[in-house]
Amino acid sequence: MTAPDEQAPAAAPLDPAAPPLDPVAAALESGQPYSMQVHLRKIPLLANLTEEEMAMVRADLRIRQYAKREVVLQKGASGDSLLFLLQGQLQVIDITEDGRAIGLRMLAPGDFFGEIAVINGTMRSASVVATTAVLVALLPRNTALHLFSHSPSVANQMLRFLAAKVQRDSEFRALLSIHNTAKRIYSFLELVKEKKEGDVEVVENLPTHQDIANMINTSRETVTRTLLALVQQGIVKKGTHRLIIIDPEALQKLAQS
Repeated sequence: MTAPDEQAPAAAPLDPAAPPLDPVAAALESGQPYSMQVHLRKIPLLANLTEEEMAMVRADLRIRQYAKREVVLQKGASGDSLLFLLQGQLQVIDITEDGRAIGLRMLAPGDFFGEIAVINGTMRSASVVATTAVLVALLPRNTALHLFSHSPSVANQMLRFLAAKVQRDSEFRALLSIHNTAKRIYSFLELVKEKKEGDVEVVENLPTHQDIANMINTSRETVTRTLLALVQQGIVKKGTHRLIIIDPEALQKLAQS
């Protein structure tokens, strides 16, 4: 197993009620580098690294476990590493002047975060909180910067990611300016939905109603009531940790009305 990262905060053990670690975590525990390498290639940013680059990443990477609701990144802390979510779900949040937590976006396995502070050498601009028990990998800033400047595949994906992030943040600011709360929820679903095989539209890793409320500045009760109405109208269907859009056209009309 990789050695502890002295720069990272000590993390609490995983929630005993959480599911057991997946084969990736088991490989880490047993010190099997090959299994770890296979998993790292499932992370889009690292998928096309050369064997030499992958060996460098694997040697420098540090693994951390965090319990549900534990702070993984603290706003204002030093940006000394690029982080990858290996297992679980995270939420990026900011704290308003009056102390309210505003959710900015959700992170799923394979996502990376903390890149702005790494690139600029600045403090963290937002906090990241675990919404489930999570497994996170930390790559030291110097190693991450080396990849950004020497690996064309990493540089290309980072440029695409930052461009998409600017667009997403712009769309999210527009969403928050919507006064009607129901329409804000419809627009949120439109923003986060994905098209899957067979042209099925879904919201994967559906956040809790409270997390959605935090993200779009409304109440949990309003989110629950609005989603229930969509289910009753046959526009959406709830699955396991996902929301299936049964009638995408109807949802789009509600968001644009």
